[in-house]
Amino acid sequence: MASVNGRLHLVFNGEILNYRELRSGLSYPFQTKGDTEVLLALYEKYGPASVEKLRGQFAYAILDSDSQEIHLFRDRIGILPLYYYSDEHQFAFASEIKALLPLIQSPTVDDDSLHDYLAHRAVPSPHTMIKGVRKLPQGHHLVVKPDGSCRLSAYWQLAPQSSPRNGLTALDAVGLVDKTLKTAVHESLVADVPVGVYLSGGVDSSLLTAMSRTEHPDQVLHTFGASFDDPRYDESPWARKVADAFSTTHHEVVVTADDFMDNWARLSWYRDGPLSEPADVAIFRLAQLAREHVKVVLSGEGSDELFGGYPKYGYANATRWLGSVPSSALLGRLEKSLPASKSRMRIAVRALAESSYEERLRGWFAPFTVAERDRLIGRLSPRSAPSAYTRGRGDALRRMLYADASVWLADNLLERGDRMSMAASLETRPPFLDHRLVEVAFDLPSSFKVRHGVSKWVLKEVARRYLPADIVDRPKVGFKVPLDRWFRQGLRDMAVDLLTGPSSYVGNNLHGEMVTGLLDSHMRGERDEEARIWTLLSLEVWHRELSRHL
Repeated sequence: MASVNGRLHLVFNGEILNYRELRSGLSYPFQTKGDTEVLLALYEKYGPASVEKLRGQFAYAILDSDSQEIHLFRDRIGILPLYYYSDEHQFAFASEIKALLPLIQSPTVDDDSLHDYLAHRAVPSPHTMIKGVRKLPQGHHLVVKPDGSCRLSAYWQLAPQSSPRNGLTALDAVGLVDKTLKTAVHESLVADVPVGVYLSGGVDSSLLTAMSRTEHPDQVLHTFGASFDDPRYDESPWARKVADAFSTTHHEVVVTADDFMDNWARLSWYRDGPLSEPADVAIFRLAQLAREHVKVVLSGEGSDELFGGYPKYGYANATRWLGSVPSSALLGRLEKSLPASKSRMRIAVRALAESSYEERLRGWFAPFTVAERDRLIGRLSPRSAPSAYTRGRGDALRRMLYADASVWLADNLLERGDRMSMAASLETRPPFLDHRLVEVAFDLPSSFKVRHGVSKWVLKEVARRYLPADIVDRPKVGFKVPLDRWFRQGLRDMAVDLLTGPSSYVGNNLHGEMVTGLLDSHMRGERDEEARIWTLLSLEVWHRELSRHL
């Protein structure tokens, strides 16, 4: 879209949730009624600083004809993606890496990013899996000069240190979170099309469902849930209970091993990288279901990283202070002795055995340790851990949450959510990631998040105002896929063929004995290696799909 005077040209993806409020304060000859033209009007008045007035999820670029500069912006939390490629002849940007590939002569995998992938299951910004392609970090502004030079700066960052809220009581904190989340839900429901809610039956999605019903008590509210053919991970009865309590029109899809076989390759192409988790495919199937009924859904993404929802947050202090050489060696021996049934304990032991604090922080989500990554690739990583792992301040829990919100959430979960929903032509909005709620959450004392052994305490207290106690207090299950069983059954032969065959990218570029050892120990039931096998398989499937399109 061009501005009325022809000076500015805009390319925009996203939703500006407060555009009506912004529009009312602007003197501009509007030709349209939507949010896109508001970006042009704001830039006319405030210049690049106009981005600071926005609430919502967005990636956009503005060409200023007066200065001949291009200004690129990405939303504060990183809900929507923005990639760019630059060389001596051209500068290009897009919402997807695949759009840039035709401009690159002989696109190749960035070998340095392999280390990042094996540490994070995704590649943290500003890097990507493709050499030369960069990802604009969340909350950043990139200026491209007429001579092709670039200047990158942050217009918003999660504060490394919390701002003290003097005299804030626990009850005050509950009220503040309730009010801020309620506002975010209200704004997220503003749309010209029907809006639904992802409903797993957990506290986050159930609370969003309850608040959405409160906002629109008389409207039809569609909710959507996924289940698996495995009683260990089936939360569908809980989702149905919430749906009945709030009179929603509830829909369910059962995800099977065949869904993975049928969709894995093409979803890797949509994702522009390896699928980071088995849940990626399940989220796509859920988005397909939702798109049959609505065009926009609310998602509970981000709540765990704001309020301390993962079990690992109970080990925040140990993660910060453990790591002396003697304890690391002892933990390493303990990890190797644990049986397959102790897979969760193995993850904890592996993380706590890393020698540096930043590596222990990212070790909780890392499929492979530092030593394993170096051995798999055959050389040391040229990159250190992202700065978020050292930049956080405050107590151990806040530092862990800061790192997870800055990297794990932005570069993995939100990227997954965007790609899997867009693959089904569905828009996803995460109210928990309204930047006002994010700022509130990171200013709260950690004692309001993990309290007396209860995770997400402050949010659960908010939920008690809306939900039955058994929904609030039931143990966290998470969106888990029965991949351990599937790998030993229908997917077993595929895993062996893809990772050890003569044309295997993984087999030819990573340490073959290590890969074979992982497969053998898992197939014999000695160790549960599903997460690590998935990481390698996803890399292989993505690389094959990339090669097929080049």
